[in-house]
This record gives sequence, structure tokens and C-alpha cells, in this order.
Amino acid sequence: VIVSKAGEEFVGGKSVFDFSRSAIEESVENSLRRLRTDRIEGVLLHSDGRDLDILENSGAMEALINCKASGKILATGISTKTVAGGCKAIEMGLDMVMVTYNPWYRDEESVLDLAAERGECSVLIKKGFGSGWFGTSGEEGPSECEDPVGRALKFIFSHPAATAVVSGTINLSHLRQNAAAARTVR
Repeated sequence: VIVSKAGEEFVGGKSVFDFSRSAIEESVENSLRRLRTDRIEGVLLHSDGRDLDILENSGAMEALINCKASGKILATGISTKTVAGGCKAIEMGLDMVMVTYNPWYRDEESVLDLAAERGECSVLIKKGFGSGWFGTSGEEGPSECEDPVGRALKFIFSHPAATAVVSGTINLSHLRQNAAAARTVR
């Protein structure tokens, strides 16, 4: 299953956002070519924080709908930065929304609640492990004997709308530990 993002490019080492219809369609075409495939299972818009403007005014949604209608992508979505954007994506009927959610950050839980209520949108969780901080800077951090990855996964998947956790690491050992913890969560 291939899921990609569109809307952000790196030019000269700097992040550049473009959510115009032509830029999103070009991004999808570039991904298809680079991945040597004729279809991507899902494409998420990579928000720069202006979620509502991106969804309502940029042309990005029209591009995703066009790509889906032509069979180039199977599912549309957005990786949001705001609760309003996450809720709007669900209300608009996008197939996926990506939100930040973990035991130490619950500000976007209402997006998951709406997705569970509607039952039509997959919710991908980003920063499920608190970007590696595991709440250690706050009072609710894990005790020394507690497995923070397991705690985070159990918490996330206790919400009925949580579909998947997107986990990134630059450390192979951490990846193996995360995968082992994921196998124990029920």
C-alpha cells in the first residue's frame, strides 16, 4: 500500500508549499513516475497550517478529486495542523485525515471523535510517540519501568477511529522496538 503526500516540495533545501490544482496534479504525476506505478493508494495534502484555506480555496481538492476519478489515486486526504481542518476534511468526505494524537497530546481528539461518529474516514496518527519525547517534559510522562511505545499504541488504538500510526525513525533499533511493541497491542 503506497500513501504519499503532495503540496510541499523541497527546492534548494528549503520547504516550498504550493496547493494549486496544477501543482498537486504534477506532484501526483511525479510520484507515479518515481514509484514506477500507475496508481497510488492514497495521497494526502501536506498542510502548511492553513488547513481550511487549502481545503476550500486552493484548487488542491479539485486536483485530488480529478486524480481519483481518473484512477491515479484511490483515496484522498490531508495531514492537518488544526482541529478545524481535520473536522472540515471529514465533513467534505475525504477518505483519510492525518492528525497528531498521543497520550501526551490530545488536542485533536475531537477530530477522531467526529471520524468515529461518521464512520467513513480513516484516521492516520502522526507523532504517536510524541516525536520521541514520550511526555517526559510533563507530569504525565511514563515511569522508568513503563514501555512508552506500548503505552502510546494502547492509548491510540483505544480510540475507535484510529486506523494506523505513522512511525518514523532514523534508528534501526528503535524501529525494531516499535514493531515489536506494535505486535503486542490488541
